[in-house]
Amino acid sequence: MHLAILMTNTDESAFAQAHPKDGEKFAALIHAVRPDWSCDVFAVKDGVFPDDLAAFDGVMVTGSPASVHDDEPWIGRLLDLIREIVATGVPLFGACFGHQAIAMALGGKVETNPGGWIFGLTRADVVDPAPWMTPLGPQLAQYGAHIEQVTEPPAGARILIGSAACPVGGFAIGGRVYTTQNHPEMSADFAAALIEEYAGKLPEEVVGQARASLSARADYEEFAETVARFFEQADAGPAA
Repeated sequence: MHLAILMTNTDESAFAQAHPKDGEKFAALIHAVRPDWSCDVFAVKDGVFPDDLAAFDGVMVTGSPASVHDDEPWIGRLLDLIREIVATGVPLFGACFGHQAIAMALGGKVETNPGGWIFGLTRADVVDPAPWMTPLGPQLAQYGAHIEQVTEPPAGARILIGSAACPVGGFAIGGRVYTTQNHPEMSADFAAALIEEYAGKLPEEVVGQARASLSARADYEEFAETVARFFEQADAGPAA
């Protein structure tokens, strides 16, 4: 299977340069469970977009410190591309910024988190699992890092994952769209490094809770398997 990874992460700091870029991290997520799949990365945040969606079996949209509300030309172009992807039936997965961009492109609403920052390892209930989510238990542990979230999902969306702090933690539209508000691509080492990078920038209680959360593990491979199964089931049948 051949996937396009739309890389939206605008962080070009020294910290970012010292770690794998998001394109590499999302490819590694897929290769953890489907090592023979191929991935092409497009730095859409730099205006680099795929020329032909038909060349790909699926598309992934990464996270970013940017806001979907930012007045940047690449964001408007990405929202248009998301609508095109959905209209043509190409399977689409989005995480964090990607989740929010998909929601907003399709008529949903993204706003500031009522409870402030969600940071570190988070737990959400798998409230209405799609068929491809069978590798997961009743709860999902993932690394989170967001101050905005989807407050109204788009029409026709099925909320899959949620918590009191983030009710729309992930959604599906038929068998062609799958999202999570969190960061399935982050490793434990990267999450720990990110927390320390933000230690002087966020409230002390947020950082303290994030550090404490690292005593547990994220469902990295389990969630990666759901993403792979999502693309496989979409490839196996007509658009739902």
